[in-house]
Amino acid sequence: MLTSDSVLSSSSRVAAVSSPSRSITVFCASSDGTELQRSLAADVGAAIAAAGHRLVYGGGGVGLMGVVADAALAGGGEVIGVIPEQLFDREVGHRGVTELEVVPDMHARKARMATLGDGFIVLPGGFGTLEEAFEILTWNQLALIDAVVVFCANDGYWQPLIDLVDRACADGLVRERHRAMVRTAEDPAVAVDMAAAPGPAVAPKWTDTDRRS
Repeated sequence: MLTSDSVLSSSSRVAAVSSPSRSITVFCASSDGTELQRSLAADVGAAIAAAGHRLVYGGGGVGLMGVVADAALAGGGEVIGVIPEQLFDREVGHRGVTELEVVPDMHARKARMATLGDGFIVLPGGFGTLEEAFEILTWNQLALIDAVVVFCANDGYWQPLIDLVDRACADGLVRERHRAMVRTAEDPAVAVDMAAAPGPAVAPKWTDTDRRS
């Protein structure tokens, strides 16, 4: 019986998995998306494994989540899934990953994925994916963490979002130094290299120079 904070270990786990150089957290949809998006998810999973990194993701076995996890596993990579109890059945928790952590709720999931990740890649997704990505950007903005966030798509999926961020920056709602945190890549290998790099170390939103009298 699964309980909160339980961990499922795959019987196929290789006993001597070496520690990857970095842990890359991938946010993406539990829906299937398009053929191009599924191909991208597979390429990102494969690129993470090929680079010797560990994949951290939402723990589902369906949709783009399942695709990225399966590709990383097929490439011999280590895969850590984090899934809330209430979504284990709905998102069909992936029992073939290296480790599957079942946590109490969505807040615990996001916190755990943030803790495990050294860098972040955002693949096409809906409300949940956007929430996860912008929470990490906000934490960077407030200097709570220091991690690269890369929006990756090969079909222009993120362009409207990038346009919105640019509008917010032009209107003075987002500072230039924080706009620079929103990085993009079309090539999966490039996205992985970017996410594995040191964090942007941007100045936090509230500094002495930002304060109004």
